[in-house]
Amino acid sequence: MSKPAKTHKIKMMEEQLARKLNRQVVGSLVGCVHCGMCNECCHYVLSHPDDPKMTPSYKADQVRKLFKANHDWTGSVFPWWVGADKAPLTDDDLDKLKDIAFGTCTNCRRCTINCPMGVDTATLNRIMRGLLTHVGVMPEGVRVVSKDQWELGNQMGVLKEDYLDTLEWMSEELEEDLGHGEAAIPVDKPGARVMYAINPREVKYDPRTIKEAALIFWAAGEDWTMPSEGWDNTNFGLFSGDDGLGGASAKREYDKARELGVDKIVISECGHGYRSTRCEGVNWSGDAQAFPMESSVITMLNYIKEGKIVVDPTKNPKRVTFHDSCNNARSCGFYEEPRELLRLVTTDFQEMYPNRAENFCCTGGGGAMSMSEYTPRRLKSAQIKANQIRETGAEIVVTSCHNCVDGLSDLIKHYKLGCEVKQLVDLVADALVLEECYVMKSRPVAVAAVASEEPAAAARPVPVAAPAAAAPLAGRKVLVVDDEEDIRTFLVTVFEDAGAEVEQAADGNECLAKARTFKPDLISLDLSMPGKSGVDAFVELRRTEETQEIPVCVVTGHPEFRQVIYDRPVPPPEGYLNKPVDEDKLVSYVAHIIEHREAKAN
Repeated sequence: MSKPAKTHKIKMMEEQLARKLNRQVVGSLVGCVHCGMCNECCHYVLSHPDDPKMTPSYKADQVRKLFKANHDWTGSVFPWWVGADKAPLTDDDLDKLKDIAFGTCTNCRRCTINCPMGVDTATLNRIMRGLLTHVGVMPEGVRVVSKDQWELGNQMGVLKEDYLDTLEWMSEELEEDLGHGEAAIPVDKPGARVMYAINPREVKYDPRTIKEAALIFWAAGEDWTMPSEGWDNTNFGLFSGDDGLGGASAKREYDKARELGVDKIVISECGHGYRSTRCEGVNWSGDAQAFPMESSVITMLNYIKEGKIVVDPTKNPKRVTFHDSCNNARSCGFYEEPRELLRLVTTDFQEMYPNRAENFCCTGGGGAMSMSEYTPRRLKSAQIKANQIRETGAEIVVTSCHNCVDGLSDLIKHYKLGCEVKQLVDLVADALVLEECYVMKSRPVAVAAVASEEPAAAARPVPVAAPAAAAPLAGRKVLVVDDEEDIRTFLVTVFEDAGAEVEQAADGNECLAKARTFKPDLISLDLSMPGKSGVDAFVELRRTEETQEIPVCVVTGHPEFRQVIYDRPVPPPEGYLNKPVDEDKLVSYVAHIIEHREAKAN
C-alpha cells in the first residue's frame, strides 16, 4: 500500500527544520540512546506512569523522525530502524504533533539537565512547536496571545491607555498612602538610571505589584521610570517557538531603553520574562546588548546590602517556602539570590525538596496557562509539585515568576493545600521600615498607611553590610576544609586578606576536631575528600550539639552536590559555591552568611 503524498504544510516544516539545524540541535537529535533516565525527571511521566507517550524521548523522537527522513544517512539506509519511515506526511499527523508538543511538555528542561548524553530535549520540543506554528498549527490560546503580542506589543492585549491608566491609579494610591505627592510613578523619564519592565499580568490582574515596586524604588531614592511602550518583559516567542516574534518583542524593549537613555533595564519577577529579555532576546533580535539588564530580585537585594532600604523580617512571620521558576533556575542559573533576599525579609524559611535546578515545574510554564484544553492533564501532573509544597508545611509559597503564581495558585486550589502564593516584591514591601530608608534619611516626609504600625524603636531591621570595607571579615574565624593543599592555600589567603582568623583541615575527621576546638564563625567545606568525606562530616556537624549551629558554606566541584547534601535528614548548609570560586564573591557571600546568622540569633 503506497504512502500518502506529503502535504504542503509538511514540506514547509521540513524547509523550516533545515534552517534550525546547528551543532547544538544536531547533537541532541543524534545523541539520544533512549536510556530512560529522563523519565524519572518529568512530572508528566511521574503523574502518568502508564502512558509511554509522556516520556521525553518519545516527544523528542517526533522531531527526530523529520530529521532522520530528510537529513541523516541512517534514514535512507535503515528508515524502519530510526523511525524515518514514520515521519509525518499528512495534516492529520500535525494535529497529533500539536497535542504532543504543546499538551505534554512545559519545556521545563528538567530532563535536559539530567540527560547523561547532554540531549536538550526542551530545545527539540520548542523546535517542534516552532515548526507547527510556522504552518499555523497551534492551540487557539497560543494563537490569540501571539497575535496580541505582535499587534499590541504585549501578550495580554492590554491597550496603551489602559496601561497608563493603571500606572496613574497606582501612583494616586501610593501618594495617598505616603501622605504626599512625591512618589508618583514616572513615565518616559529621559535619562533615568533604571527602566522598569513588567509582566502584562501585573496590569491586568495584579496591579498591587506595580505599586509595591514603586514604593521600593521610591524608598531607595532610585532614579527610575516606566516606559509607555516596550514595557512588556514577557515574550511568547519563547513558548510558541517563533523566533521572529521573540526578536520583535525583545527589540521593542531594547529600543525604548535606548530612546530614553537609561543605564539599565530592571525586569520584574517573571521567569520567562527574565530569560527572554536578558538571555535569549539579544540572539533572537540580532541586537547587540548595549546596557545591563537585571532581575528586580537583584535590585532589591542590592538596595538592602547598600543600606538604601531597611527591612524588618518579623513583619513576615509566617512559614514560607520557595519555588524556583524553571526559566530562572534551570535556564539562567538564577537561584541563590532569591533565597538570600528571602532570608532577609522573613523569619521562617523552609526549603522544598528537591530544589534549585532540580525543582519540579509548577506546571504553568511553557505557555500552559493559555491552553485551556490541556488543563485536566496539567493539573494531574501538578500532583508532584503539590506533594513538594505539602511536605514543607508552609503557609506561603514564594516564587519570582508570574506564570508560576498562576500555576501554583491553580494546583493549591485543586489539591486543597490551604496556602497562598506571593512574590518577593510583596514580602520586601511588607518588610520595609520606611522611617529608616534612604528617602527618609534624606528628606523626611509624612508616612501614613504603609508605614510601620509599631514605634520605630520596636522594629528590628536586618543589619546590612556596609559599603565595601578593607577587611569585611575582620574579627571573624573561618575554618577551611579541603584535601587539596593548593586550594586550601588559596582559600586561607583569601579569607586572611579579608581580615579573618583562619584554621585549616585536610579531611572530615580533622574538620570535626577543629570545629570543636577552634569554634569558627563559619566552615568552608569541600565534599570529596579521602577518609571521612565532607558529606559525612557535614552530617556529623549538624548532629553534634556543640557544632550544629556553625554556618557551613560548601565550596565544591562535586557534580551531584544537591543530591548528596539535600537528601540527608539534617538542615541544609547555609550556602554553597561551585569551584573555581571568585574570591570577591566568596568573601561577600561568607560575610553575608555570618551576618545573617548573627542577626537571626539576636
